[in-house]
Amino acid sequence: MKTFNTAGTCRPNEHYMVDITERLEIIRKMVTKGDYFCINRGRQYGKTTTLEAIRKHLSDEYLVFSISFEGVDDNYFLDAATANAAFLRLLRRETRIAPKDDKVKELLEEVAPRGLKSVDNFDFTDIVAELCELSSKPVVVLIDEVDQAGNNDGFIKFLGGLRSMFLNRDSHPTFQSVILAGVYDVKNLKLKIRPEDQHQYNSPWNIAVPFDVDMSLSAEGIAGMLAEYKADHGLDFDEKAVAQMIRDYTSGYPFLVSRICQIIDAEQWTWNKDGVLKAVNKILTEGSTLFDDIAKKLDEFPELERTIRGVLFNGYRYSFNYYDKATNLALMFNFVKQQNGAFAVACRMFEIWFYEYFISQDKNSADFIQGMTDKSQFIHDGILDIPLLMQRFIVHMNQTYKMDHDNEFIENDARKVFLTYLRPVINGVGSYHIEEQTRDHDRMDVVIDYLGRQYVIELKIWRGNAYNERGEEQLCRYLEYFDLQEGYLLSFCFNKTKQSGLLPPVVLKGRTLIEAVV
Repeated sequence: MKTFNTAGTCRPNEHYMVDITERLEIIRKMVTKGDYFCINRGRQYGKTTTLEAIRKHLSDEYLVFSISFEGVDDNYFLDAATANAAFLRLLRRETRIAPKDDKVKELLEEVAPRGLKSVDNFDFTDIVAELCELSSKPVVVLIDEVDQAGNNDGFIKFLGGLRSMFLNRDSHPTFQSVILAGVYDVKNLKLKIRPEDQHQYNSPWNIAVPFDVDMSLSAEGIAGMLAEYKADHGLDFDEKAVAQMIRDYTSGYPFLVSRICQIIDAEQWTWNKDGVLKAVNKILTEGSTLFDDIAKKLDEFPELERTIRGVLFNGYRYSFNYYDKATNLALMFNFVKQQNGAFAVACRMFEIWFYEYFISQDKNSADFIQGMTDKSQFIHDGILDIPLLMQRFIVHMNQTYKMDHDNEFIENDARKVFLTYLRPVINGVGSYHIEEQTRDHDRMDVVIDYLGRQYVIELKIWRGNAYNERGEEQLCRYLEYFDLQEGYLLSFCFNKTKQSGLLPPVVLKGRTLIEAVV
């Protein structure tokens, strides 16, 4: 019986998988042109699965070596000579795993015997040239887990040797294509060696062409996978609707897509909105290598954490700048994506996790503790009483902060205070995310998922009646999208003459809007 793949392997007979044939054809064209390139994506983004698919897809036309640096001792990358030897030994091992030309196999058995410690660049170039001449097909090399070697200057020099052979390919035969895969882009490998290096973007492998292939899983592709699953299990559900919802929460992040499907299958939950939301919540509350690695990266690169905090809590729209370290790292790790010239958090599940992570650091704050204290008042028969929640929050704000311009209370912090207050109220049962289109300096729409129900609260800084009316129109459109009859507005007003509290409900386009002013 097939299962959903979360292990980074490509076994079509064992796993339900999204069809990536179109992506593989793009890669074939790059290989045909003789391109060298890097597949750099975040943890568990399907790099290994893609490399295995590339190997199978190209093997009719090319002699493909697929090797990995995972588990290779750092001593093999102390300098270029030891790195050359390690590379040749990995090629030799590959000939024993997958069939290769007899002549190529014999050559590697001769030049890369067990225990080979070093091969200088001169000999290495000759061996590669002879290997490519003996092969009956052009030779393609796939190298996975290049991060494992990237801690060492020897690997950087090894890449320089490949580059030299590429530049002299007209006079000396060499590989048709070399494809590296890892989290760190080659230009950023020096960040792992010397983080303070001012020349960290000088690539030792500047022959590589950009790899702009979209590796996310589309809603159509997810639906195709679910249709196969549905047929195998004799189930009846709307695979297109489920696929779109999975895509909405994951932005097609391969591990998250597979894990959601795996959980729904294992728990025998319904393949609908409720099942997807329950699976999402389970992933966000269980430990995983993916989120462990994200936490590690935030701790390792403080500027990265500051940048993401600014996007989430303050609505900052950072313009993309290739040479800005935090921007570059966030994109490389797939924490963010480029969107309309700026960048946003890469997917809704990442955003929810980031909020959880940052707010958990404030769990001893007065806002979090008060939310925990008030929690029992807001839940009746599994339904959140949002108007009462807003009222109690206003009381907390008035008791804890002076909401006027004479105080050091910064406008941007108001929304963070509310989200921190809200977190313990829905903790362990629900989650919330911010609609991307509304996250800016002045407003954001919070969508709460709680026990199968959704609630939309618009948080905004009061900018006058005209601005308020535009916000109400926008909120109505979101209520229509989520098929909700009631929505909520929480306005932060810093006017000394303001009247705080719950305002009379407003009916607009058949929907009820309830506003509270802080």
